[in-house]
Amino acid sequence: MRHTDYTSGRLQDLSITQRDPTDVKMLEVDPDPIAVPLDLADLLLDDLADDDINEKLLDVDSLFDYLELNDSLPHPWTFDDLPTAAEAPIANSIEQIQEPKAKGQSRRRKRPRDSQPQLCSDKSPKAKRPKPSGQPKTKESQAEPAVEPGSDPASGPSPAETLPMSTATPSRIFRVYPSQTGSAIPIQFITISDSAGNPVQLSPPPPLIRFPFPGSATTPTYILVPTVSPPPKCQLPPLSPVDGTVAPVQMSSSPLGSLSETASKAMSPPCTSPVSPGNEMSPCKESPLPLSPKILDIPQNVKDYIQEAKAHMSQTYQDMEAGLSLSSHYVDVQVSQREVVRSGKNTNKCLDKELVIKGDTDRQKTMLALSRIFDGSNGEKSRRYILLLGNAGMGKTTLIKKLCIDWSRDCIPQFDFVFLLDGKKLSVTEPVYSLQTLLLNLSSSAPSCVDPEAVYAQILAAPKRVLIIFDGFDELRNYETLLQAQEKDLTASLQKDSKAKTFTVRQLYSAILQRVLLPGCTLLLSTRPRGTASQLLRRTDSLLEMCGFTPANVETYLSQYFSDPGLRESALESLKSMSYLNLLCWNPGLCRLVCLILEQSRSVDVLPRTLTGLCHQVLCLKMDKDSRSTPTHTEAQAQSIRDTETQISNIPQAKKCSKNNQAKSRTQARTSSRTQRAKKAQEQEAQVDKVDQDLKSSGGEAVTEDRELLSQLSSLAWEGVKANSSILPTGRDISAKVKAFGLRTGLFLSHQLRASPCLSNSTKEEGENETEAGETEQRTENSERITNDLTDHQNDQILLWANPFLQSYIAGVHLALSRTLTDRSFLQTLPFQSGGKGRRRPQREELELTQRFAVGLLFHNRTELQRFHTHTETAFRDMVANKQGLVTKHLEGLSYADLTPSQILEACHYVYEASFTYSDGGRDAGRTRLVTHLAANLPEFLTFHGVQLSPPDVFTVQKALEQGETEGRSFCLDLEDSGIQICGLRALVGLNNINTYRSCIADAITLWELLEQSDEESLLQRAVSKFTIHPLKAKQVCHIEHLEKLVNIHIHKRLSDSSSESHSILSEGVPAVKELHKLEFELGPDNGPLVLPKLWDLLPGLHNLQHLDLENSKIGDKGAEKLASALVSLPSLEILNLSQNCIGDEGVKKLAATLKDLPNLHCLSLYSNMISDEGAESLAAVLPHMASLTDLDVKFNKLTDVGAQSLGASLRNCTKIKTLRMWNQCIPFGVLERLIQQDSRILLH
Repeated sequence: MRHTDYTSGRLQDLSITQRDPTDVKMLEVDPDPIAVPLDLADLLLDDLADDDINEKLLDVDSLFDYLELNDSLPHPWTFDDLPTAAEAPIANSIEQIQEPKAKGQSRRRKRPRDSQPQLCSDKSPKAKRPKPSGQPKTKESQAEPAVEPGSDPASGPSPAETLPMSTATPSRIFRVYPSQTGSAIPIQFITISDSAGNPVQLSPPPPLIRFPFPGSATTPTYILVPTVSPPPKCQLPPLSPVDGTVAPVQMSSSPLGSLSETASKAMSPPCTSPVSPGNEMSPCKESPLPLSPKILDIPQNVKDYIQEAKAHMSQTYQDMEAGLSLSSHYVDVQVSQREVVRSGKNTNKCLDKELVIKGDTDRQKTMLALSRIFDGSNGEKSRRYILLLGNAGMGKTTLIKKLCIDWSRDCIPQFDFVFLLDGKKLSVTEPVYSLQTLLLNLSSSAPSCVDPEAVYAQILAAPKRVLIIFDGFDELRNYETLLQAQEKDLTASLQKDSKAKTFTVRQLYSAILQRVLLPGCTLLLSTRPRGTASQLLRRTDSLLEMCGFTPANVETYLSQYFSDPGLRESALESLKSMSYLNLLCWNPGLCRLVCLILEQSRSVDVLPRTLTGLCHQVLCLKMDKDSRSTPTHTEAQAQSIRDTETQISNIPQAKKCSKNNQAKSRTQARTSSRTQRAKKAQEQEAQVDKVDQDLKSSGGEAVTEDRELLSQLSSLAWEGVKANSSILPTGRDISAKVKAFGLRTGLFLSHQLRASPCLSNSTKEEGENETEAGETEQRTENSERITNDLTDHQNDQILLWANPFLQSYIAGVHLALSRTLTDRSFLQTLPFQSGGKGRRRPQREELELTQRFAVGLLFHNRTELQRFHTHTETAFRDMVANKQGLVTKHLEGLSYADLTPSQILEACHYVYEASFTYSDGGRDAGRTRLVTHLAANLPEFLTFHGVQLSPPDVFTVQKALEQGETEGRSFCLDLEDSGIQICGLRALVGLNNINTYRSCIADAITLWELLEQSDEESLLQRAVSKFTIHPLKAKQVCHIEHLEKLVNIHIHKRLSDSSSESHSILSEGVPAVKELHKLEFELGPDNGPLVLPKLWDLLPGLHNLQHLDLENSKIGDKGAEKLASALVSLPSLEILNLSQNCIGDEGVKKLAATLKDLPNLHCLSLYSNMISDEGAESLAAVLPHMASLTDLDVKFNKLTDVGAQSLGASLRNCTKIKTLRMWNQCIPFGVLERLIQQDSRILLH
C-alpha cells in the first residue's frame, strides 16, 4: 500500500507486515488478493502528476475528498469520522472504536468497478456508491487511538501525557470492503517518519490495523510500514527523553527483537513530532523545507558549556609533544580518499571488501583538505561514518588534535559537540558507566560540567550535531571485536536507559559503533591499516588515508623546527646529502626524530644511514641528556663536601678581616682557630680523597645503572610488542626507578584514564539549599568526599610508550642483547618461520620493526652497544658473533621464490639494516655476503603487486637491485597496485638492469611527460620501451580510462593533445599497446556498464589482442552490436569469452556476422546468456565458415530441442570443432542424448 506523509507531501510505498498473536516474530507476507485486494496506487489516477499530489494531498481531508469524488476507483470504501481525542478511550491494550450506528452518520459511497478514471472538481456532485450485497450496516473494528502529530510542545505537558492530542477536526477512517462478502475494514492514516535514525517513545503505542483472513481462527494484526524509505529532505531530532531515559528504537508494544528492520524504520519519529519545552534543537543543515517546524535555540547553560569545552580543547590539544605546539609546528597535510572493492571470485555474492591501492596520479586527484573530510562528494549527503587510516607515526593523532582546535575556533560549525574517546579507556573494566558519564567524564575533550543533565539532553535531542572521535586503536581488528553483536538484553538496557551507570566502557563503545546509541551522530575512527575488518569497511561511508610529508612539507617542518637560520640551512643541506634519512622524513614521526639528530650533530659523517642507527642515536641522546640533568648519588655527595669546605675556608678569612681591639683575645682566638683549622683540614683531606676515588668509579656505576634500567625497559617493550599494545602492563611490578627514568627521558607518557567527575544538579542543590545552622557538617562531609574522589581520579593513571619506533627499537635490544633469551628462542623470533607456499598471516607493523631492529643491532658497532648490555666483554663478543651467524644462516636459507611480495620487501629491509647500519672495514666481507646473497637469489620476475611501497621501501629495493647489477642480474618489475610515488618509479626505472616494468598506466604516462619536459631523452626512451601492460586485468573504472589514454597516445604518437608534432620516441607507437595480447574486463555488472562505451572506442586500437574476456559485464544486445563493430579490427583474436552478458537473439545475429571473419578465433563462450532457438540458428549458419573454431560453449541458454538439433546438424560440417557444450533444462534429455550418440563432440558439461 501507499502512505501519504502529509507533513512533507510525499507518497511512501507501504508493505503489509503480519504479526501472528501466537508468535512474536514478524514476517513479511503478501496480502491475500481475495481477502484484501488493497493497493492505494490503484486508487489514485494514473495521470495525476506529482505536483498535483503535492498540492491536493497535503492533508487527510484532501485525500478523502479526492477518494470520495472519484467514482472510477476500483474498490468500494466508506469514510468515518473518528471521535476526538477527548472522546477516544486510552488504554495500554488495543481498544475498540465503535462505528456510528446511525445511518445518517455514515458517509458510505458506492462506486462502479468498471468506470474510467476521471478528474473531479470541487463542484462536481457526490454520487452515491452502491453497497455490496450482504454488507452489514455496522461493524465493530479493533484499533488503537491515533497519534496526532503537530502539537505545540510549549502549550502542554510532556508527549507521554498529551498523546493522543485533542484536535478540532475529528480524524477520518478509510474503510475498504473485501471483494467477497464481509465486513468493512477500517484503515486509519497516520504519519510515519521517513527515517529510523531518531527513536521516539510514544504513549500509547501506535494504532494497529486488523485485517480478517478468510477461515482464520484468530484475527491477525497488520502494521503498515514503508517498504523503501526515500532520503529525507529534513529530519528533525527526536523527542527529548522523559525522566532522563532514552527511548527504544521500537515503539510498538511487541517484544524487543520481534520487529523487522522495515517495521523499525516505520516507527521513527515524524518530522512534526512535539518536543519538550526544555529541549532546544539546532536547525537541519540538509536543504530544509519551507514548512519545517520552528526549532528552538540551545539553552544558555548548554551554550556556556560548549564555550567552556572549546576553551578547554584549545588549551589541552595545543601541544603536539614536548617542545612542539600546533600553532608553531603544525604542517598542513592532506588526506586521500580510499575506496573498497568486493573481494573473492564471485564479487556479486561476496560481502568481504578490501582496500583499493591507487596509483600516485589518481591519489593526487582524491586529496582532501582537512576542512572537507566531513563533506559529501558530488553533492551527496555529508559523511557520517569516517575511517582514518595511517601507519605508525603518520600523524593521525596530530590531525585529530588539529580538528579539535579548528572546532574550538568555530571552523567546523556543523557540530555543537565534539567528544574524543581513546582506545586506552578499554582497560577500564568496571561496569559503572553510562553514556552520559562516558561523554562528559571519560572523554579527554570534555571539561568539568556544571549541568550535565541539560547538556546530555541536548546531545540526545540533536545527535546530528555531535561528532565522536575514536583514537588510540592500533589496528583494524581491534574495532572488529567491538562490532560483534551484543546480547539482546544488553541492547535493550542500553536503549531503554543509557543513563544507568551499569555498563562497561567496552559495551558503550560497541553500542556507539553499532549505532545503538546516538545513531544520528558522526563517527571518526582512526587506526592503522593492518588487519581485517570486513564489518567496519561495510559500515563506513568514507575511507581516508594519511599521505605523509611531501618534500615541500619536510622543508616547511624543518624551517619551523629550527628557529636559527644558520642551523636551519645546515640541517637542510645535511638532510639532502643523506638520501635514506631524507626519505624517512616522509613519515612525520620519523621526521621529528631526524630533526633531533640534526640538532645535535656537528658533521654529516656521524649521521645515521639506517632506521636502526637513527633510533639508536635518539635513544643515546635521551640517555645522555638525562645523565647530565640528573646527578648521581656520588656526585651529589661530592658537591655537598665541596660546599662544606668552601664554608669552612670562608670562616678564617672573615676572622682575619674583622677587627679586634683586645690583643690577647685576638691571639688566643688565632691560636685556637689555627689549631682547629689544622685538625679539620686533615679530616677534609681524607674525605676529599675518598670522594676522588668515588668519582673515578662513578662513571662505571652510572653506566651499570643505565644498563640495568635499559634491560628492564627492553623486557617491558618486548612484552608490549608481543601483546600488540603500547600500554605498560598494569599487573606487573615495575620499579619506581624505571618509571621515573622513562618519564624523564620522554620514553613514557602518563595517561589519565578517568577525568574529574562533574557535579550533577542534585549535588549542587545540596549546597544551595542547606541552611547555616544544621547543615554545616553535612556540607563538610560532601566536600571531603568530592576531594577524595578527585584525588582517586588523579591517581588513576597508566603509563604508555610515547613513540612506537623507540618502543620497537628497545624491544629489538632485548632480542639482540638480552642474556635471558636463548639461541633457540631467538631463532623463533626471526621472520619467515613457516616456509613453503602456505598462506601466512601478515605480521604486525610493530613486530616487523622489532625484528628489523634486532638484525640491525647485531651488525652494529660493538663499542656503541657497550652501554646497552650487562655482559662481560668476552661474553658479549661471543654472544653477538653467535647470533650474527644465526641471522646469516637464516636469511641465506630462505627460498625467495616462495616468499610473498611483502616478505621479499621485509627481507630487503633486514639485509639493508644489517649491511649499512655500521660501516667497518674489518666486517665488510660479512655485510657484503648478505647483500650479495640477496641480490643473487631474488626472483627474476620481482613483483610487489598489492604491497604499498613507501619511499624508504623503494630505497631498500633499489639498493638490492643495484647490488644485483654488480652480480650480472637483470629483473622484470611488477609495481602495479603498489602506490609507488612518481619519484620512486623514476629511480627504479632508471636502473640499467631492469628489462621490463609494470606500473599504474597513469603513473607511467605522468613519468613520461615529466621526462619529456626535462629533456631527458635517454631515460624517456628506456621508460617507454620497457613499459608493459600484458596481461591486463581491469578491476577498476580508472583502469579502462587509463588504457584509453594510452591507446590514444599510441594512435596519435604523442604524449599529450597539446603537442603539435609526434615524438620521435613514439614514432612507431607505444610498445606496451602493441604487445598487449590479453585483456580481462573484471569490473562486474555494477561498474562494467559505466565504462563500456570507452571500451568499444579503444578496442580497435588493440590490433594484436588475442584474448578478450568480458564475462559478467551485462553488455546486452546493444553492447553486442557495439562489440561486433569493434571485432572487425581484431584479426588476431583467438579467445572470446562473452558468458553471463544477457545477450539475446538480436545480439547473436550481430555477432555472428562478424565472428565468421575472425580467422584465428578458436574458442567462443556464450555461456549463460538469453539465446533461444532463433539465435541458435544464426550460430548454426556461420559455424561452417569459422574455420579455426575448436570450442563452442552455449550452455545454460534458452535453447530447446529445435535449436539443439540445428547446432548438431551444423556441427557435422565443422571438422575442426572439438567440443560443443549446449546443455540446459529446456532441451529434453532424450534429444540431447541422441545428439551425443550421433556426435561425440557434443558434451553435457
